[in-house]
Amino acid sequence: MLIRFNVKNFRSFGTREDGKSEEFSMIAGKVRRDTEHIHEDKNIRLLKFAAVFGANASGKSNLVKAMEFMQSTVIMGIQNKYMDSYCKTEERNREKTSYFEMEMLLDGKCYAYGFEILLSQSRFVSEWLFETSQNSDDLVFSRDIEKGEWQVGNQYQRGDLGNRIKVYISDIAKDSTALFLTVMNRNKQTLYDEFSEAAVFLKVYHWIERNLSVSFPNQQLTDNKIYMNNENIKDVCELLQEFGTGITNYEHVEIDYEKILSSLDIVTRTQLGNMIESTKRDISQHAAAKSNIIIRNRNGLFTIDIDKTGEKYRALEFKHGESSAQYSLGEESDGTVRILDLMEVLLSKESRTFVIDELDRCLHPNLTYKFVEKFLKYAERKKIQLVVTTHEARLLDFDLLRRDEIWFVNKNNNGKSDIYSLEEFNERFDKKIDKAYLDGRYGGVPIFNEVFPVEKMV
Repeated sequence: MLIRFNVKNFRSFGTREDGKSEEFSMIAGKVRRDTEHIHEDKNIRLLKFAAVFGANASGKSNLVKAMEFMQSTVIMGIQNKYMDSYCKTEERNREKTSYFEMEMLLDGKCYAYGFEILLSQSRFVSEWLFETSQNSDDLVFSRDIEKGEWQVGNQYQRGDLGNRIKVYISDIAKDSTALFLTVMNRNKQTLYDEFSEAAVFLKVYHWIERNLSVSFPNQQLTDNKIYMNNENIKDVCELLQEFGTGITNYEHVEIDYEKILSSLDIVTRTQLGNMIESTKRDISQHAAAKSNIIIRNRNGLFTIDIDKTGEKYRALEFKHGESSAQYSLGEESDGTVRILDLMEVLLSKESRTFVIDELDRCLHPNLTYKFVEKFLKYAERKKIQLVVTTHEARLLDFDLLRRDEIWFVNKNNNGKSDIYSLEEFNERFDKKIDKAYLDGRYGGVPIFNEVFPVEKMV
């Protein structure tokens, strides 16, 4: 689960006056009510939900983009498209490093992983991983890449494990294009089979890669596998009816391959063809093997099941009311499609942290409120988190959220974004928080200049 995220010198996030980074935290505050919103683990209490409010261009999406940047960099390495993503409020920031750190709870232990990168030159400057606690921070590893210096925690220095880690980290001591965490998750399975204590490298990497889900508007949230399992149909349909979509059932209907192709652009058609051929080659080498490919766009949700006997093509189609008519995904409203995307957030059985930019996109205000209310109920018995950005002021309701679940992003006069929690304001529970927000009490609302006053134009 996510504990904290820190960022500095990325897009609209600069450096605070005290020199520190901007921090977003899921650590629960002093609020005593709604304790079911909290996950407690030994000495740490974590929120399961947080909503980030702010005006357009305040920096809400940049917070999400910073998380996505860190995740993609760990998985895929440096991408040159981010060379101009430093905070441009000051020209000197071009030559300053950008700072990213995530703190997470894994199997009852807290870990802080981060790196510094000079974006304008696409090179890493430092990297670190610590096991953290209230009393101390225990080093796993750290790298000062510019000096070519590194350190490894005592428990990772002993015997054969220590010798192998020393080789791996010394090999990239001055390599400013590589992260050690990434290197430790490339063809190292035998290491983890032999030394269980080295699993920390695997766990932290897998959490960033698999358990952190970051999504933006007009982008599907998940892999849609929830709709492939017939065991989910009852739960999904009950929720869809509660949300007022009118959908009462859905099923997979066999279709021709040409129908799938007709819904795809030329590039995706080529990619799909290559994927099918590659999958068939893999299956031919394993007698009992089978696989499936999921294709999703605004026109439909399709599955291709492949085994030794060939391929089977299917499309997901929906029924409304008692009618026998079936409708494709492309025939559903944007709001219904948005709810279908969000369904896996509610029904996920895994411990995951979902970060969603513009939760309320295409949703009626009442539906956004209902979804958050439903998530908080479902999350009571799960190790799951949801962080959203939104403009929906109806969520600013103390009957729904704790004050430490409410965050604001505000852009100051210098163009830099500040992020802070309502907890800092220590508001009374009877206060009309939505009105106070819209009145500008907490910042993060648009301020309009009267360039062309209406009364002067009449």
